[in-house]
Amino acid sequence: METEVTRLLGIRHPVVLPQMTRISTPPLVAAVSEAGGLGVLATASLGPDTTRDAIREVRKRTRAPFGVGIPLLTPGGRENAEVALAEKVGVIVYSLGKGDWLVPAAHAYGGLVVATATTERHARAAERQGCDAVQIVGHEGAGHGSGIASMVLVPTIRDAVQIPIIAAGGFADGRGLVAALALGAGAVAMGTRFAAAAESPLHARTLANVLDRKADDTLYGDRFDGMNGRVLRTEHTEQLAGERPKLWNALGASRTLAAEIGVPWPRLVRQVLARGPGSTLRMARMAGAQVAMQRAIEDGDLERGLQPIGQAQGLVKDAPPAAELMRRIVTEAAAAAQAVAAASSA
Repeated sequence: METEVTRLLGIRHPVVLPQMTRISTPPLVAAVSEAGGLGVLATASLGPDTTRDAIREVRKRTRAPFGVGIPLLTPGGRENAEVALAEKVGVIVYSLGKGDWLVPAAHAYGGLVVATATTERHARAAERQGCDAVQIVGHEGAGHGSGIASMVLVPTIRDAVQIPIIAAGGFADGRGLVAALALGAGAVAMGTRFAAAAESPLHARTLANVLDRKADDTLYGDRFDGMNGRVLRTEHTEQLAGERPKLWNALGASRTLAAEIGVPWPRLVRQVLARGPGSTLRMARMAGAQVAMQRAIEDGDLERGLQPIGQAQGLVKDAPPAAELMRRIVTEAAAAAQAVAAASSA
């Protein structure tokens, strides 16, 4: 399928691996790009040096286009963005912040900038700032999705902006791809589907839980990392959803995060405190969530960890290689498009 997004990004299929923290690692990113989609590297848990190393590892694995995801709100976000710019990465996908300064810097070397948005207002702002496309995350999606479901959010934003749209949230197969195209998107991002690919680093125990769960086995709220998001339903996440955040525990977890991204803990604390009380609480909770995500993704510990996941997990039943998944998605999409055409001509 050729769409405005495939032409823009130089990819064969309108399918994107979004920037899932600790999941969208070089092996999975390269596998999706090699299969004809766009893999986007996640950097929220990386420091500048490890971000540079990861970018170069992707380039060793594939010569196909790929992107780098930058959550600007997180400590080290701007530094990671500067690394991506210095490495002249073809596509920079930013979230959780104002990325207007990224646009001219990327365009200077021929790079593209995609903003992640959950509202019409944010999508319009991205267009005004010169972004090349916008990735919108519906209510069904993992992580920080909108309060509006994709069925309504996609056409709403299609009517609001002229730039291409990548739709995320609830898409896991070829039927969803065709539906998204009909709603006005030029591609879909399939996080939950590719989180269960063979190249994904998701721990076998956590993967087994995802494959076994239904669409309603998720929880949505702001008690997990300080912003509204969706996670796998477990006894631990149900407990988190019902209790007040423990700031002290979150601050303690920030030590682990500081060590991981290579920032001295006192400097990290100063940076966070400078953002004001509201941001301080949110950042502390995000640090705690990072540690909990590491437990679920890398250790398979669902008693203390949390796994961001979308409602599309109800459609995910196996974990084949990314190339096989892409072939399946394309075949399903062709069949779905033919069925729609047949119905419309009947």
